[in-house]
Amino acid sequence: MNDIKNAVAKNISELRQSHGMTQIELAEKLNYSDKAISKWERAESIPDVTVLVTIAELFGVTLDYLVRDDHPKEEHQAATSAPSPKYNRHLIAAMSVMLVWFISLLVFVLLALFATSIKGEWLAFLYGVPVSAIVLLVFNSIWFDTRKNYLIISVLMWSILLALHVTVLVAGYNLWLLYLLGIPGQLVIFMWSRLKKAPKKK
Repeated sequence: MNDIKNAVAKNISELRQSHGMTQIELAEKLNYSDKAISKWERAESIPDVTVLVTIAELFGVTLDYLVRDDHPKEEHQAATSAPSPKYNRHLIAAMSVMLVWFISLLVFVLLALFATSIKGEWLAFLYGVPVSAIVLLVFNSIWFDTRKNYLIISVLMWSILLALHVTVLVAGYNLWLLYLLGIPGQLVIFMWSRLKKAPKKK
């Protein structure tokens, strides 16, 4: 049994590191705590078979590979080789946000040049804030830490309220009461953030 524990510990650690993954990142994917991952990698405990299957699928190896210490050289190299390079996700997200601000600038310039009768062309920049938040929310949900979504949603909500308030202010109305809508909205976002499923501690 100890031989299997040691083999599983070594294999999980090697696979995780070869894929550039931290213990916390692996824990999040498996819905376990990082302490559990640490125990597995120190051979203090062993995941149950369903978790082993999930780990094998995650790293593209067989269950047999995970529980064996001796691997054919080719199989070991294929399993622990670095994953194929991906585009820089942060750069893609930043470029997308920059595109939003380029469009805001374009709208501002066009309104300033060809619609001089329209007041408040600078509002194009103000609306760039919630649109940027939407873009960040999409990329963060796909590629990054979804725990930050609640912060992004808060920014999105308050920036929309601000944009609406300033827009009607330019038109001659002061609807500051709009901000009161943000209070229950923020409470809902906070309570929603607390609904996150607790990680297992095995």
